[in-house]
Amino acid sequence: MVKKSDIIVGLDIGTTKICAIAGEVKDGGLEVIGIGSHQSKGLRKGVVINIESTVQSIRKAIEEAELMAGCEIKKVYAGIAGGHIKAFNSHGVIAVKDREITRADVARVIEAAQAVAIPTDREVIHVLPQEYIIDDQDGIQEPLGLSGVRLEAKVHIVTASVTSAQNIVRSANKAGLDVADVVLQPIASSEAVLSQDEKELGVVLVDIGGGTTDIAIYHNGTVKHTGVISLGGNQITGDIAVGLRTPAGEAEVIKKKHGCALIAMIDKDETLDVPSVGGRKPRVLSKRMLGEIIEPRVEELFQFIQREIMRSGYDGIAASGVVLTGGTASLRGIVELAEQVFDLPVRRGLPSGISGLVDVVKGPMYSTGVGLVLYGMRNSDKAEFDSEGKNSFNRLLKRMKEWMKEFF
Repeated sequence: MVKKSDIIVGLDIGTTKICAIAGEVKDGGLEVIGIGSHQSKGLRKGVVINIESTVQSIRKAIEEAELMAGCEIKKVYAGIAGGHIKAFNSHGVIAVKDREITRADVARVIEAAQAVAIPTDREVIHVLPQEYIIDDQDGIQEPLGLSGVRLEAKVHIVTASVTSAQNIVRSANKAGLDVADVVLQPIASSEAVLSQDEKELGVVLVDIGGGTTDIAIYHNGTVKHTGVISLGGNQITGDIAVGLRTPAGEAEVIKKKHGCALIAMIDKDETLDVPSVGGRKPRVLSKRMLGEIIEPRVEELFQFIQREIMRSGYDGIAASGVVLTGGTASLRGIVELAEQVFDLPVRRGLPSGISGLVDVVKGPMYSTGVGLVLYGMRNSDKAEFDSEGKNSFNRLLKRMKEWMKEFF
């Protein structure tokens, strides 16, 4: 039996599947020891719409992971996505008290950057430092111990709808789990699929899930922009179901087995059997017909992503290109089509930096789950996520205690 304290569990609550991945911290590295996956029935476009169905799916995924890992799971890092996610960049400035920058100064400048008007129906999920500026010297990643009189911080703030975040946490709680933290899914996926060199040089991560497509733009080692597009693999499946007049379940199987995002890669003589609805006989159709349904939808999705990148103002910094991950990134021809649309180098992002059950989690559909475990390993010292919405009060209390220590 593995010690509970060494186990970190990522819970990817997606639109099409709920996946639990258990990892054990060994010698500073991560060994995947358990995985559980179950069809997701209570979410639409990343948002919980049926809490009971979501709870049942979470329980089944957790039970499977527990069985494989040989331990009881009580605490998880949960992923969050959906069209309700809104993010923006902010800037804070403070005067340094003793000329040498301390942890208290860094905490104060981050707090100053966070001092923006956020509606009461929204909750801060992440405050991600981008860079620090000391007396007009910019590009500083670690200001601790440096001397200066003026400290500035540029941060990326991610907010979510309070109700959507609480419904994710409540679903996990009803399944008997404590939520250590709620993590934006593209931030989690980047932990698993992006190298530090790519983050430094500039890269666009595109995580194409079932209900949503999540985007994270990195440059100089930090997050510059995040965004969510409410389109994903389910729209492609829906188009196939309508276009080929076949049930949605069969359309999903056809997409995974025969789908190709680039018609030029399909042999004109290739065919496939398509089950019909209402008990009619299956039909034999050309695979090019399937490609003619998939390619326009994927191209449309990439055009939405291109617009989001342009809107962010960081369209010229992706020197490393684009990394595609998420379940839909497994689609044949999707990398080649992306290179045509973005006019940049594109690769498929697979989970890395782990050991153990690597062969089981090597697909792009497990990037968020593995990334959540890696995020948990690197941020395990942070406070637990507060599901009752008391975060702002707790932050205020903490600040007051720090002020008291500073002045008395």
